[in-house]
Amino acid sequence: MKYLKIREGIFIKRINRFIAHVEIDGQVEVCHVKNTGRCKEILIEGSKVFLEESDSPHRKTKFDLISVYKGDRLINIDSQVPNKMFKEWVLKGNLFKDLNLIKSEVFYGDSRFDFYVEYEDKKAFVEIKGVTLEENRVVLFPDAPTTRGVKHLNELIYARKNGYEAYIIFIIQMNGVKYFTPNEYTHKEFKDALLSCKNNGVNILAFDSIVSKDEIYINESVKVLV
Repeated sequence: MKYLKIREGIFIKRINRFIAHVEIDGQVEVCHVKNTGRCKEILIEGSKVFLEESDSPHRKTKFDLISVYKGDRLINIDSQVPNKMFKEWVLKGNLFKDLNLIKSEVFYGDSRFDFYVEYEDKKAFVEIKGVTLEENRVVLFPDAPTTRGVKHLNELIYARKNGYEAYIIFIIQMNGVKYFTPNEYTHKEFKDALLSCKNNGVNILAFDSIVSKDEIYINESVKVLV
């Protein structure tokens, strides 16, 4: 996944979930934050950031904030990119053997899953979650309570019981981490639902990413502890 027209800046402050002030070439710019999560441990005043500049005359903001340095680790915070990365990666022959079909945004039950895939003689639903929260090289999800996320997990269990394969895949938007685990301190219900997924045959996978100022792509599997 490549970005175009990248600019470097210094983070000043977050105004709300969608807007931040960033200093770019000595000017304070109003920027769109491509992540509605808390990101409190990342979006710190003075942090070096990268932004994508847009040429669209219809936008209210000219820049999208896409990645932030936390110490010497560059973390991509674009919540839209994990699905794009996953699809690119799968279409290159990864994860599913003899892939026949992949569809985005497919409804099943009361949920809309990120992907529906057919491979070999199997049919599967796939839900993707981007991970940006890191503590001492351990990555966690979620960084805020997510009722919607719990609902997705329960629907994956329902799909599995009805004969489908089911996957919950955590795309870690950084590299150099030890393992992934659910953030039970932030949302214990999500952790419990993920454990129920494990006990009901839902595949739980995590992959880290190689991140640079203008690119991000899936790297390798990361251990999952539930």
